This record gives sequence, C-alpha cells and structure tokens, in this order.
Amino acid sequence: MIVNQLRDQIPFTTADGSTIRSILDATNAPVEKQSLAEASLPEGGFTERHYHKLSEEIYFILEGRGLMEIDGDEQEVGPGDAILIAPSAWHQIKALTAIRLLCCCAPVYSHEDTYFE
Repeated sequence: MIVNQLRDQIPFTTADGSTIRSILDATNAPVEKQSLAEASLPEGGFTERHYHKLSEEIYFILEGRGLMEIDGDEQEVGPGDAILIAPSAWHQIKALTAIRLLCCCAPVYSHEDTYFE
C-alpha cells in the first residue's frame, strides 16, 4: 500500500509557471497511468498558456478564484469546480485571488508533454 502525505512533498515550479507538489506520480510511487498533484498560484499569478499532446487533465479547485481559459473559452472558477482539459486543448488559469487546486493527469504529467505558443 502506498500512502503519501501532501505535507511531505517538496514543491517545484512546472514549465507552465505554477508551483506544484506531486502527491502521487512516477517520482514518488509506482504510478504508471496517472498523476495527482496540488498546484497553487498567488493572487495575480497565472500559468503560461500551453497544451499537452498526450495528457488529459482534470483541475479541481480547492481554494481561491481564478479565470480558466480553454481554447479561447473563459470562465470564472472557484472552490468545488472541476474542469476537464482535453489532450491538445490550449489552456491557462489566472488567479483572481490566491488559488490552490488539485491536478489529475492521465497519462502521467511530464514536462516533455508541455507545449507553449
């Protein structure tokens, strides 16, 4: 059985500019097909607009408010909102207030599968 504590995970900055703590992924567990991470942005922060060729993502907003853009469609998001990001969909989130979210990726997130404008 693998049980990882969020508080034990070391934060790092992803290629898109968000601060991430990997909860379960290939770096800290025998994960093969998906990954789970906590992401955060300070008020006014944003990720670089990008897409993933392979990964389907789900964002689940825990705290704060943001403006989510997927392929040109924008919507304000907040606690309890789940957002589906299809593979190859351009996307970006801007923090209207400090924001914290869970990010699930399948297959496992990798910097190599992150593409920018």
